Amino acid sequence: MRTKNGRILVLFSGGQDSTTVLFWAKKKFARVEAVSFDYGQRHKAELKSAVKIAFLAGVKHTVIKLKQFEAAAGSALLDKKKNLNKKDKVNRKLPASFVPGRNIVFLAAAASLAYTKRINHLAIGVSQADYSGYPDCRAGFIKSMQKTLNEGMEYPFKIHTPLINKDKKNTVLLAQKLGIMDILKHTHTCYEGGKKPCGNCPSCILREKGFRLAGIPDPLKTIF
Repeated sequence: MRTKNGRILVLFSGGQDSTTVLFWAKKKFARVEAVSFDYGQRHKAELKSAVKIAFLAGVKHTVIKLKQFEAAAGSALLDKKKNLNKKDKVNRKLPASFVPGRNIVFLAAAASLAYTKRINHLAIGVSQADYSGYPDCRAGFIKSMQKTLNEGMEYPFKIHTPLINKDKKNTVLLAQKLGIMDILKHTHTCYEGGKKPCGNCPSCILREKGFRLAGIPDPLKTIF
């Protein structure tokens, strides 16, 4: 059943989770747009995937360039020389891939774009069930951020998180239900940015686990 508003902007990385959310949105909303961010990440492969998948999905796609994270180059997602399998230097509970404030900035930028388009709904593919431990992927953060955006812009935003309590297995099962397995072969998950998944980074390991537990072959592997 489609929502009364009927319009949503999806934060879209070109990865497995955000692609699943994009097609979830297409089932729920009459009009869907996507926004991606070029924020100095260690590779641009995910942006190329985002452009291709948005085209295949038939949705308008905007890429916003952000320079805010140049000062946070200590993150392994921003520096190819950093080891992805180590811990964050400031908070040892977090992985080295943590980019401080990333989803705060992403949601604020997406909300700003949505505001100009008179779109009330945002969607993001965060999960607190089976993830890398990022604090900005938790339900409490999303609830707080929604309140902040509404207060700061005096505009009634609703942030949708269809994967928030789903582990990777159930995210794969949702993708299967949505009928997008063929689309998932175009997604990019690997932190290393190569054409072929490295199979060793935290993101590759989580993806492999999800498909294995779901008992479904990863369509990405069929092209290598």
